[in-house]
Amino acid sequence: MDPQRRTKGLSRRSAAERILRLGTQSLGENGSSERIHETGAMTETTGALSGARSRRAPGTATSWQGPRAGRYLPPGVDVDGLGALPHESLSPLTVEKTALETPTPADLKQNGALAFANDEQVSINLPEKNEPSGDPGPEAYSKASTLQTLRQRWFVKAPPRPRTIYLESGTTNPSKRRFPDNAVRNSKYNALTFFPRALYEEFRMFYNIFFLLIAISQLIPALRVGYLVTYIGPLAFVLAVSMSKSAVDDILRRRRDHEVNRQVYEKLVAGGNGAVERRTTRACDLRVGDLIVLSKDQRVPADCILMRASPDPNGTVFLRTDHLDGETDWKLRRAAHSTQLLPSDESLVGLQASVWAEAPRKEIYEFHGNLYLQNGTIEPLGLENTLWASTVLASGNAIALVIYTGAETRSMMNMTEPPSKVGLLDEEINFLSKLLFLLLFSMAFILLCFKGFGRHWFLYLLRYLLLLASIIPISMRINLDLAKYVYKFVIERDHAMPGAVVRNSDIPEELGRLDFILTDKTGTLTKNEMVFKKIHFGSMLFGREAMDDLKTYVERAFDGGKESLDREIRESMLAIALAHNVTPVDNDFQAASPDEVALVQFANATGVQLIEHTPTRIRLRVPGGGIATFEILVEFPFTSVAKRMGIVVHGPQEPNVPIPRRIMFFVKGADSIIGRMVRANDWLDEECGNMAREGLRTLVYAMRYLTEPEYREFAELYGAARARTQGRTEAMAAAQARLERDLKLLCITGVEDTLQDGVKATLEQLRQAEFHIWMLTGDKVETAKCIGTSSRLVGRNQRTFTISGVESRTVASRQLAQFKRRQNEVLVIDGTTLDVMLHHFPEDFIQVAGKAPAVIACRCSPTQKGELARLIRRHLGKRVLAIGDGGNDVAMIRRANVGVGIPGKEGRQASMAADFSVAQFSHLPRLLVWHGRNCYKRSACLAQFVIHRGLMIAVIQMCFSAFFYFAAVSVFNGLLMVGYATIFTMLPIFSLILDRDVRDTIAMAYPELYSELRRGRSLNVRTFLTWVLKGFYSGTAIMTFAVLVLWNDDFFTTANIQAVAFTALIILELLMVASEIHTWHYLMLLSEALSLLFYALAIFILTQEFNRRLVFSVGFIWKTAVIVIVAWLPIELAKRIDRCLRPPRYLKVGEAPASTA
Repeated sequence: MDPQRRTKGLSRRSAAERILRLGTQSLGENGSSERIHETGAMTETTGALSGARSRRAPGTATSWQGPRAGRYLPPGVDVDGLGALPHESLSPLTVEKTALETPTPADLKQNGALAFANDEQVSINLPEKNEPSGDPGPEAYSKASTLQTLRQRWFVKAPPRPRTIYLESGTTNPSKRRFPDNAVRNSKYNALTFFPRALYEEFRMFYNIFFLLIAISQLIPALRVGYLVTYIGPLAFVLAVSMSKSAVDDILRRRRDHEVNRQVYEKLVAGGNGAVERRTTRACDLRVGDLIVLSKDQRVPADCILMRASPDPNGTVFLRTDHLDGETDWKLRRAAHSTQLLPSDESLVGLQASVWAEAPRKEIYEFHGNLYLQNGTIEPLGLENTLWASTVLASGNAIALVIYTGAETRSMMNMTEPPSKVGLLDEEINFLSKLLFLLLFSMAFILLCFKGFGRHWFLYLLRYLLLLASIIPISMRINLDLAKYVYKFVIERDHAMPGAVVRNSDIPEELGRLDFILTDKTGTLTKNEMVFKKIHFGSMLFGREAMDDLKTYVERAFDGGKESLDREIRESMLAIALAHNVTPVDNDFQAASPDEVALVQFANATGVQLIEHTPTRIRLRVPGGGIATFEILVEFPFTSVAKRMGIVVHGPQEPNVPIPRRIMFFVKGADSIIGRMVRANDWLDEECGNMAREGLRTLVYAMRYLTEPEYREFAELYGAARARTQGRTEAMAAAQARLERDLKLLCITGVEDTLQDGVKATLEQLRQAEFHIWMLTGDKVETAKCIGTSSRLVGRNQRTFTISGVESRTVASRQLAQFKRRQNEVLVIDGTTLDVMLHHFPEDFIQVAGKAPAVIACRCSPTQKGELARLIRRHLGKRVLAIGDGGNDVAMIRRANVGVGIPGKEGRQASMAADFSVAQFSHLPRLLVWHGRNCYKRSACLAQFVIHRGLMIAVIQMCFSAFFYFAAVSVFNGLLMVGYATIFTMLPIFSLILDRDVRDTIAMAYPELYSELRRGRSLNVRTFLTWVLKGFYSGTAIMTFAVLVLWNDDFFTTANIQAVAFTALIILELLMVASEIHTWHYLMLLSEALSLLFYALAIFILTQEFNRRLVFSVGFIWKTAVIVIVAWLPIELAKRIDRCLRPPRYLKVGEAPASTA
C-alpha cells in the first residue's frame, strides 16, 4: 500500500508553510524524532463534546499534542489558524525541523516527507509508524534563504488565512502573525505622491499632452510664434483647476478618515496587580485580540465577535447595518452563549478559552467560527454572533472581541471602486476631436503646399501647426465639466423632484439618450408595504374582509377544538406566530422583511399575539388570555439561496394551555421549494396560482412533529456540522435536509404590495417616449403578470406570451422562434428559462426580446439582472437605464449606462451605488424627458460653440498667412488670444447652459419629443460639418473684408488690420450666441454686457494692440459693422430657411416663450 496521500484543496505554498511552521514550532533543537507526545506529532483524539462518537470519521482533522498542552484546542483546530490537515489516516504525520523559508525540493524530499511541484498539490507521506528524521544542518539557514524569507514577508502579499485568538493573553500567540492595522485610509495621495500621480492622471489625456508639447515648442527660438506665457498659461490654468479639485476631494477624504481613526474606545486589559482595567484607545490603534467595550449608538470600529451584551440577560442587541449593506432594518445579534453566562465582563480577561475564526472574506452574510473552552466545550459561532465594522450598535451595551482589522474587515474588502462610466456625448466629442486634429494637419499642409517645399519646409510645417493649434480647444473639457456641475445643481434643486441626488456628475447628458429601462418591481413599482390579504387552509379560504369570522375559528381552535379543521387552524396560526425573525420593540416590530411583519400583525389580529422573542424562547398570548412559552431549539435563517426559513421549538411550557406539548418543526418559504418537501396534495399549486393571479405574494407553511429520539439524532448531527471548520455550510444543509421531508402542508398566505403613487401614469409617459421597459423581479410568473397588467406595463391592446419552466435548449429555441412571429405581445419569461437562453443563445434572445414592447422576467436573480443590462448594451448597441431600490439591484444598476436608485424599505444600497437617486418611480419621467433633454442639448450646443470659436481663429490665421506671402507669423498676439478664449467670449458661450427650447410643461405633456434626442441630432458629424462651414465662412469673411476695406486706407498696417478683424470677431461671436438662444435668461444678457465691457476696457489697457484714435473713429465703426454683417447675415438667413423647410418637432407642439427672468 502506497503510504503517500495527497492533500485536498492545499496550494503548494500554503501547505508547505503550514507543515514547516508546525515542524519548526514543535520539534526540539536536537533534530531528533522522539515519541509522539515529545515531538508534538499530529495524532487523532476523541471528541470533547458529549454524545460525540469515540472514533472520528475519515477526513476529520487531528489535534496537536505535546509541548502545547494547556492550549486546550480540541481536535480539528490548527494553532496557527492555517486550518486542519485534511488527511484521512489516523497515523501520525512526521515533519522535519527546517528554516521558515521556501525549501528546496532536495530538502523536502528527505525521508520522503514532502514532494513539491510547481503549481501542483502537496503530497504528504503518512507512514504507519514514526521514523527518525535527521537534522538538515546549518546549510538550511543560508543567507539566500534568509533574503527569500524577507522578500516573501515584506514584498509578497500572502492570502488571508484563518486565525486562533487566545483570550487569556488577548493575542494570536504562539504564531505571532502580523495583521493589518485598523487605520482607515481612503485617501488617494500623500505629500510625496500627489504631484507625480496627479500629473500622470492629467497627462493621460491626449489634449493635455498636445498642449504641453506646444508650450515646450515655444522654448525653441525657431518655433516661437508668440509669448511663452500665452501657451503655458491656459494649460496651467486647466491643470490647476483639475488638480485642485483632486486635492480638495482627497483632503476631505483624509479628514473623514482622521475623524474615524481618532474615535476613542475602551478596551479591557489585565492590570499589573491582577485587576482588570478599562483603558481608552483610538480606533486606529486596535489590534486583533482586543476586548473592546461598545455603547449604544457607537460605531463598531473593527470586525468583532459579540462576547457579552447587556442589559438583556439573553445577550441580544440590535445593529444598524445601513452603512454596510444599505438595509435600514435593524439586525438582531446574539452574544456567545458560553461567555454570556460569565458573572461579569471582566471575567473575559484571562479566560481559558480561544476563538477560531475563518479567513477574512467579502461575504457579509456568512461567518464560520468556533469558541473553544478549557473543559472541551465547542460553541459554534455564526453570523448572529458578529459585529461587522462600519455598523452601529442600536441598542444595549456590548463587549466584543476583535478578529479582523483594517483591510481584512468585511466593509473594507467590499469597498470597490464603482465602474467608470463614459457618456455617449463624451465619446462623440472625442471622435470630433480626432476630426479636428485631421483638419489641423490638413490646413497646415495646404499652407505648406502653397508656400513650397523649400529648404526649411519641415520647420514651416511645425510653425503652421503651432499657429493653427487654436483649432483644438483646450477649454473644451473645463467648460463641459463646469456645465455638468450646473446640471447637478439644477437637478438636485428641482422642487418637482424632492430628494433627488446626483451621485455621478460625469454623465448627466446620458439622461437624454436612453433606449431601454430595466426596473425592479418590489419597492420600485410597488411600495414594499405589505398588507395581509388572504389565507388558505386547504379546505377554507379567508380574506381580509372575513377577519371576524376567522377570529371566531381561531378562538375555537385554541379553546380545545377537536375537529380536523380546528387542528389545522391551530397549527397554521402557531406556524405564523413562531416561524419568523420578528422582535417586539416598544409596541412595534423589527424584522428584516416587511412580509414577516405583516403576517405577525395578522396573527396578532386573530388573537395569537407575539409578546417576546429572545434567542432561546418565544412567548405568545393565545386566545383566551393564556401565555404559551416555546423553547427555541434550532433556527434555520432565510437566505436567497434556500428561499425558506425554519424553526424547531419545544412547548408550550405551561401545562394549562390547550396546546399539546411536543417538539415541532415549522418551515415557510416559496411554493417551488416547500412543494418538494410536503406530502402529496391537490391544492397547493392551484391556490398559489390563484393568489398570484391576483397580484399577491405567497408564502407556504408546513410542519412536522419530532420524537425525542429523532430530535436527538438530528441535534447530534447538526451540532457536529456546526462545529466543523471545513465544509460547515454543506454539512449543516445536509443535516437540515433530514428534517425537511414528509412535511404536513398547513396553509398558504397572500400579502399584497401596493403600487407606488403615479406608477400607471409614469409607465404610460415612458411608453409614449418610446422606451422599451423590462420589469425584472424575483416574484412568481402569475404575480408578475398581474402587476404588469395593473400597472399598465402591459397595454390594454396587448397580450402576453409566457415561456416558463423550460430547461431544454431545443424547447427554448422553439419557444423563442414562436414568439418571434408574434406581434405586439409582451414577453413573460421565468428565471429557469432565462438561464437557458442566456447560456446557449444570448444574442438571439436579446435580439428577439429587444423588439417586444415590454418584457417581464420572473424569478430573476441579481446576476441575471446585471447580465441582461450588459447584453442589451453589447448586442443591441442601445443605452440602458436600470432603476431599483434593493441590494439585489446593484449589479443591474452598475452594468447599465445610467443607474437610478430609490431609497426605500430595502435600504439605501441601490441608492448609494446608483448614478442618480430619486425619491420615487414617478419622478423618472421628469428626470429623463426634461432634465435629460436640457443636459444633452445644452452640452451639445456648448461643445459646438467652443469648437466654432477656436476654428474661426484658425481660419483667420490661415487667411492672414495666405494674404501676406504665407508668412508663419501670428495674426493676433498672445494676450488677445488668451482674452478671446476667456473674458471676451467665455461667459456668453457658457451661458448657453441656461437655454431651453421648450417649457417643462410641454416636455412632460409630449414625451414623444424625447425620441429626437435619442437620434443624436443635436451633435453628430452633420452638425459638426455645418459648424465647420460656418467657421470657415465667418473667418474667411472677417479677414478678407478686413484687408479689403483697409487696402487703400491711410491706416493700412498689420496692427490696424488686427484691430479691425479682432473687434469684428468679438462682436460676431456675441451675435452668434444671441442668435442661437431660444429662451433668454437675465444671466445671458448680463454675460453679453460684461463681455462687451471687458473688451472696451481692454482697448484702453492694451495700448500696443489697439490704436484708440482708430478704434473710436467713424470709419472704423462702419467698416467693422460691414464686416460683421457680411460674416453673420448669410449664416442667419440660411438657418432661418432651413428651419422653415425642416422645422423641429417641438415647434409642432408649442413655442418657447420669448424671454424669462
